[in-house]
Amino acid sequence: MELTQATVNDLLAQLGPGDSYMYLPSDLDPQALSDLLDGRYGAARTLVLDGFTDPTVDESRGAALLVPFEDRAVKTRAWAYGDQWVGTGSARDAEGAERPVLVVAHREVPEPLAVGPDEDEDVDWMERLIRITGWTQPAQRPDVDWAEVESRLGTALPSDYKRMVETFGEGAFDGFLDLHQEPWTSLREDGLLIWASTEHKNLYCWRADGEDPDRWPVVVQSFDGEDVPFDCQGTEFVCRILTDPHHPFTMARYFDTHWFMNYRESV
Repeated sequence: MELTQATVNDLLAQLGPGDSYMYLPSDLDPQALSDLLDGRYGAARTLVLDGFTDPTVDESRGAALLVPFEDRAVKTRAWAYGDQWVGTGSARDAEGAERPVLVVAHREVPEPLAVGPDEDEDVDWMERLIRITGWTQPAQRPDVDWAEVESRLGTALPSDYKRMVETFGEGAFDGFLDLHQEPWTSLREDGLLIWASTEHKNLYCWRADGEDPDRWPVVVQSFDGEDVPFDCQGTEFVCRILTDPHHPFTMARYFDTHWFMNYRESV
């Protein structure tokens, strides 16, 4: 079987939106399929390796993918994508032969806490963002040398942004909003530092005014070059565009559930 993203589309369409699985032809390369899914969904989590299940696997980490195979899974890698788990690897069939598999299962995503127009100043927006995205993985980049980064950039950086990078690492919210691992300075002459962007060429920046970076407002430079200011920090801004369908840069109209797509393996 020749594997392409179109092939993957066809296989997933055969499985449908509910809990389902299929054994694949024995000549199919499971690693090639895994690589294609990595390209689509980001870095996977390994649930089973050489027949041994990760003891930390539970419902929040894709355990539903293992149900159809009972104790016959040989290797299983899992991806979280919105309200669905997607898994591939290999398992033994009824005759005991090891074969490639593709499996999908429903993923329970915690209901996001409502984000109102006037929130208490004590809201921990980072904790809110973790809840909204259903994030369960360990911190991806807990040892970032921020002193070195800030020295090189010539400025301190907002503390909530540093928590985002440490927690989520390299990737994109809803596979769309790229979180930069350190700010881009190409707009420095305009007083802007870019901390995120989208494939639609919107740039999410701070207006680097004042000595306290935790008070820098967010500015969106849209694809047409217009600067749109928002009086909030980065994490609050992300929470609002994920959940508020009336926000001018909303993502809530396009996604019912929200997630963070990893571009690299978990640390």
